[in-house]
Amino acid sequence: MLVGTLDAKRLELMHELVPQADEIALLINPLVAEAESRLRELHQAARMMRLRLLSLGVNNDHDFDTAFATIAERKPGALFVFGGAFFDSRRDHVVALAARHEIPATYAWREFVESGGLMSYGTSLTNASRQTAIYTGRILKGERPSDLPVQQPTKFDLVINLKTAKALRLTVPPTLLAAADEVIE
Repeated sequence: MLVGTLDAKRLELMHELVPQADEIALLINPLVAEAESRLRELHQAARMMRLRLLSLGVNNDHDFDTAFATIAERKPGALFVFGGAFFDSRRDHVVALAARHEIPATYAWREFVESGGLMSYGTSLTNASRQTAIYTGRILKGERPSDLPVQQPTKFDLVINLKTAKALRLTVPPTLLAAADEVIE
């Protein structure tokens, strides 16, 4: 599963950025169909990196209070926010909470980093929307959906916000800076 592979890579990148973090909190919407399988795959990747994961289910606005109270109490070394419509629609709130709690966070989409988040690794939402529009147009012109090829993204961007890293008193390793597709200063 491509998403699971991306999750593992994001975890690896966060571990490179914050190597002292031995526990990483996960914000995940448990109502998403693939949540359980993605968690399983991420726990497997974490074991290989000798990391502990703290899964925090968030599927309504009240859950953020509970999740971040747990983060404040447990003090994990980093935060991993799963991608998805629920978190995407609350991007500024999630980024603000991570900043308020001074926790390094990684996200699935660059838009979070543009809003002040620390780091993202994933596909472009703009490109995905463009591809969806192209397919919609083809269907509206009469093509059958079953005749259209399944396409998966082939380009993934690593975006790092140095201003946020500085606010968190983090030094971004030169290897990560060199690998970044975009560095926001």
